[in-house]
This record gives sequence, C-alpha cells and structure tokens, in this order.
Amino acid sequence: MMRRKWMVTACGAAAAAIALTLLLPERNSSRPEAEAPVPASPRQEHSSKKMMLSEDILATDKLIRLDARQHLQSLLQTWANQPVSKRKTDARQLLTSHHHIRMLMTYDTASGKAETYSSPDDGVNLNSGKFKANLSLAKDALRRHEGFESASMEDGGEKYFLVAEPASDRRGGVIALMSQQVLNAVEEHQRKNLRLIPYPREGKFKVESVHPDTFKDLTVKTGHDNENASHFYENEIVVRFRRDPSSAEMQKILADLKHARVRKLGYNYVFRSNDMSFRELRQYFNARWSPRYTEPHYLYLTNDVTKKQTKSGAPEIPNDLLFSKYQWNLPATETNRGWNLSKGSKDVIVAVVDTGVDLDHPDLKGQLLPGYNVIQPGAKPYDDVGHGTHVSGVISAIVNNGEGVAGMTWYNKVLPVKVLDSSGSGTTYSVAEGIIWAADHGAKVINLSLGNYADAQFLHDAVKYAFDRDVVLIAATGNDNTERPGYPAAYPEVFAVSATDSHMKRASFSNYGDYVDVMAPGASIASTFPGNQYAALSGTSMASPHVAALAGLIRSINPDLTNTEVMDLMRKSVIDLGTPGHDKYYGYGQIDVYKALNAAGTNSTPLQFWPNYIRSKLDSILRRHSTEE
Repeated sequence: MMRRKWMVTACGAAAAAIALTLLLPERNSSRPEAEAPVPASPRQEHSSKKMMLSEDILATDKLIRLDARQHLQSLLQTWANQPVSKRKTDARQLLTSHHHIRMLMTYDTASGKAETYSSPDDGVNLNSGKFKANLSLAKDALRRHEGFESASMEDGGEKYFLVAEPASDRRGGVIALMSQQVLNAVEEHQRKNLRLIPYPREGKFKVESVHPDTFKDLTVKTGHDNENASHFYENEIVVRFRRDPSSAEMQKILADLKHARVRKLGYNYVFRSNDMSFRELRQYFNARWSPRYTEPHYLYLTNDVTKKQTKSGAPEIPNDLLFSKYQWNLPATETNRGWNLSKGSKDVIVAVVDTGVDLDHPDLKGQLLPGYNVIQPGAKPYDDVGHGTHVSGVISAIVNNGEGVAGMTWYNKVLPVKVLDSSGSGTTYSVAEGIIWAADHGAKVINLSLGNYADAQFLHDAVKYAFDRDVVLIAATGNDNTERPGYPAAYPEVFAVSATDSHMKRASFSNYGDYVDVMAPGASIASTFPGNQYAALSGTSMASPHVAALAGLIRSINPDLTNTEVMDLMRKSVIDLGTPGHDKYYGYGQIDVYKALNAAGTNSTPLQFWPNYIRSKLDSILRRHSTEE
C-alpha cells in the first residue's frame, strides 16, 4: 500500500476577521447548533475569503495606529524628565528600532519651531500635497492640545499616515510619519494562507500537483483548487527500505540513478534525480529494492509556575495596550482567569515549528530560546514571512509590559524552529527534521500551524518519534471549509484544532471532521508581527497556538501528566458547543483554560479515555486508506 504525501502550507493565518470591530464580545449564552456547512461555489468561497482578508487588513490598520500613538506617548513621557539635548538621541534610537516610523518631528506651539528627525532611508517628500496639508492639520491640533491622525496617503507605491500627540506641558508635542507597509505584508500573507491564489511555483521548487485520494494529475488554476490538491517535488522520492542499504548498495543505487543526491533522516531516505521523474523513481525502487514504502517528497505551506499565584477567581486584566480593545480571544477562553491558577513555567518549552520568529521583537524579549533553522543550518531562525512571529506572540508575548499584546503564558519559553522558507512553504523533510530536532532539544509541546491533505508516512514517522518521547503535538486543521482530513492534524498522535469566531461559532473558513479534537479562537487574532509591529490575522493557524499554550500551562501546573493525559484533559475541559459531546463541527468544544488548569491541578491519576479515542482515530485512518492498495 502506498500512502500519499503532501506539501506543507501554513494553515493559519488564513481565514479572517468575522467582526468589523474587535471590542470584547458578549459571551454567547446559547449553544451554537452543529449544523452542516452550507456548500459554497468557488466564486462564493473566493468572495467570502476576500471579505475576510479586507477585515484582517482593517483590523491591522487599527492596531498599528493605536501602537503608533502609544510610542509617541511613551517618548513624550521620557522627554518630560530629560533635557532637550537628549531628544535627538532618543529619537534616533526609536527610528532605528522601529523602521516603520519614517519621521519624527517635535513642534513648539509657542515659537512655531519644528525639529525633524528622519529615518536615513525614508525618501518621502513631506512638501507634496497630502503630506503638507496633513502636517499643517497636525500642527493645528497640537496648538489646541489635541491628538491627530490622518487618513492613509500614498507615495511611491507605499502608504503612510501622520499621527500627532500633545505634550503634557501644553507647549507642543511630537508628530510622526508612519509607514503602513505591514498592510501589504498582511495582504500577501493572507492571500496565500486563505488559498486565494494557487500554490506559487517559487524558487527552486519543481512542483507537481495531484489529487490526494486518487493520485491523478491535477491542474491548480485557482485558490479554490488547492482544497483537492497535494504538491510534491517532480524529481524526488522518499524511500523507507526494509533494511538500510550497505555502502556498496548505496553506490549501486546512485549509479543507477545517474549520480543522484541522497539525504537521510530517521528511517527514511530522500533521493533527488537530475533527469528522472517521481514515477520513474518509484518504478525503479519498487522493482529492484522492495522497500517498505515509497512516496512523493511533499511540500507543506503556511495553514512556569515560578511566581506566586493568586487564588482569586476574578480574571486578571493585564495592562498591555492592545488587550482590552482587541484581544477578545483571551477572555473567551477564560485565559486571564486561568492565570490565577498558573501563569506557566520556564521549564516547559513550547516549540513553534514554522517560518521562524522575529528574534528582536520587544514584545517577545526574553521569551525566546535560540532555536534552529532547518532551511539554512547555522543561521538564526529569523522569520521572513510573519507567520511564525504571529503564532509565537499568541503563545508567549510579554504580559503586563504596558505595550502590544498579552500572550497566553507568562513564563513558558518558545523554541522557534524554522522549517518553512520565505515563500511560506517547506518540504516533508524539513518539517520532519524540525519536529525531531524540537523533540531532541527539550520541547514539551510542539505547535504545527501548517499542513496539507495527503497522508505522508515520512512525516508520520517524525510525529511518532516526538510522541514516543512524551511530546504533546498540536496542529491546525486548515482553512478550506472542508471535511477532508488535514495532516498532520489528522494523525492519531496529534491534537487537531479548528477555529471559532468571536461569537463562539465555527469560523466560516475552518475545516471540520470527526478527527477534530477542540476549537479555539481563530478570527482576527491580534499578535506580534516582524519589524516590531502587530497584525490581526485569521485562520486555524491562529487557533492552534491557543491550544499549544494551554498544553504548556497544563504541563507547568502538573508536570507529572503524560502527553496522552494532557490531551485527554483538554478534551474534557471545554465549553461544549454544537451537539452535546463530540461532533465533527466543533470537536469536543472550545478550550476553557480555567477549567483545564483547575482539573490539571487536582489530577494525578491516569485518564482512561485516551485508548478508545486513539483506537477510533486509527480505525478512521485505516478506513480512509483501505482502497489505496
């Protein structure tokens, strides 16, 4: 039997904001019905996702404007206690660390004098029409001791806005020109993750597309076609032999394949030929070496209790700037109430196997471990996409630092493992290597906000490797509103997460199915983004780290629980949605952090539910592949 494999895609960031405003919603007292999704045509689905994309961009615009005003207010507070001579140094430091601030200007309302501190590469003509007019309006506002924000302005293909904040002494204030380049980054990122465009044939990838069930060739012309497509390298093959070849046998193979290249990871070998297709390679290995299995080399895309805890049952409200207005997701999951029981532990590491992370983001300072770069070994795992930085912030952005967002854990460290490249894609090999590396380097929880629809044994072997080492593996299900099982989420060793919106209903983009374990917020989630910025993204990729953070909190409050016990506890400690009990649209329900931590603090005996659950998952997988002989 040959199992199909897939291409890794970032699952998350994709689907998008459901509410136009991100103020904290009222809790929905009625149980959402587990109704079957209304079938959508490709045109309807495309239109719906475009609307979601627009709302994510709108939410991100609000985030960056609020964040800009906060930076100016902090700067003015610093200047109030310092001599004027230090202003230039402070301004330069802010411009250097925040490249999206393109110009700072101090304005004295009494004298009418202005002093400008510009970023060296800003290149913006402040004397052009809209800039000049808005600058005049900003100065007028400061003379009235009022703040000011302009609408977006465009120059050289880039958007900007002006923002002004008055000084407390009523003698002027500060004006900043802010780049909105992050909006373009969010749009590009979400177009890929929401599958609004076909899988891009980028870089070195020679990609073939097939249907994951029939393995027949498939032409991907639209983003909607991705729902039924798996992608792999045209000239590579994954082989697991019944026994490892000897040196002489390997030389024979490489000679037969005209000096192909080979890599080994775990039990598997990946061969790359210069002039043979996958089908020719498969015919060669199956005929001459009788391996356990051969499969394509699939691509994947972007889908501590160390402090004294209070025993009060009241939710803890952090002072992070964006929390009250934008982070509806934390109160919805009872996270800030759960902090009364545990805020995490630095000894429980959560690995984010993704696109890397912004290692210099101020809201992640001290929360990140060195990590590893599978794509470019020896280099630091910097994020050149944004996906991994956003996922990491959901888990562990600094809490109570007066800026940005609050993560779900205060003290758990994030271990960034870069397995997806600048296009947001990676191979079975890179993802498998990332999982194995994380398991070997102390991860207690691994978050996988990536996936596709083909069941790859190569990846499954890596998942089993980590699972056998007591790691809790969490994965996003995907953003195509389909019942087709997404992998790695559908593996029995992996905890599968789909997304809810702010009304505690299944997000319209979220995948569903019998393999789904729980739901978590995934619509317009505010979190960290590269360049010391913040963005609101949507998708099951955003839901998955909520559950990874919960697993980290559970293992912090009760380190004796095994991975299966942690997963079972999370299934049982939910806000039940849809049909009572487990159903394919809501799984067991939406996570409840307080309920789960309360149960974890008193739970010291093995849980009995897991054996039946894993057996049902295994039976489901066997049924799906029984016709693939």
